[in-house]
Amino acid sequence: MDVLTDLLHRARAHHALVRQLIERPPWGVTYADGSPLTVAATLGGQSWIRLGDGPPTRLAAGDLALVTAAGGYTVADDPATAPRFVIRDGCKYLPDGAPSGPYPSLGPRTYGTGSAGATVLLRGAYELHGDAAGRLLELLPPLAVVPAGPRTRALLDLLSAETARDEPGQDAVLARLLDLVLVIALRAWCTRPGATPPAWYRALTDPAIGEALRLMHADPAHRWTVAGLAAKVGMSRAAFAQRFTALAGRPPLGYLTDWRMTLAADLLRDTDQTVAGVARQVGYQDAFAFSVAFKRARGRTPSEWRASP
Repeated sequence: MDVLTDLLHRARAHHALVRQLIERPPWGVTYADGSPLTVAATLGGQSWIRLGDGPPTRLAAGDLALVTAAGGYTVADDPATAPRFVIRDGCKYLPDGAPSGPYPSLGPRTYGTGSAGATVLLRGAYELHGDAAGRLLELLPPLAVVPAGPRTRALLDLLSAETARDEPGQDAVLARLLDLVLVIALRAWCTRPGATPPAWYRALTDPAIGEALRLMHADPAHRWTVAGLAAKVGMSRAAFAQRFTALAGRPPLGYLTDWRMTLAADLLRDTDQTVAGVARQVGYQDAFAFSVAFKRARGRTPSEWRASP
């Protein structure tokens, strides 16, 4: 399993809520809840997206917006159009907070007026989880706009068509299509001119260092050494250590320890394993040594971390 796939899996970036809104201008809607990660796209026409009270950003037909802002966002046909509705906790309200009737249904997962000349707003809202999610979100600013391209446009058209269908296995189809859209959008964002993705992501493009990262993610409990990793990727120990540090921003075993602590943080809160069991799962045979390393990394003992909200 490659590193980005591992992060998506461990952050539980799946079971996203996929919906589409079909409205004719003027239209505007505020999504007040701000999911940890939202994928939004305009199909036909254009829209404008704004985080809170910030400046609006145009979404041309086929552009993708990746939103990680916690405070919610507004999408409208024009920057001057005030939102007509607010979506909060899955319910529709008027801007003054009064409850509003539901959107007219146009079919499975599809709402709005559906008239000719309307804009289709396609949204997939992910619920992410744990410390692994933080690593994934490092890739993005609060709002990232990925321009339309042939790969994403074809996928968005297919996702839109599948969103309006209701057949056996439909949720699985939508989840996998949205995951594919997300991964391609992340790649495009991180490789755009002037991009400054985290060092670990940049290191993935190097064949040897990318392979070393894959090995550590595939088996974090293995007793990896710098020499052992270097041998696996066909480099001398000294050259490997120097290159890994230069590309990934930290030494190989420093990266491994940090990743192990990320895994441990989620295991402590998500499972009933003992501290010793968690320690073994992330590569520590000695629970005391693990507890010391964890407190150094997180500022709390494993037991304190597990008990905290």
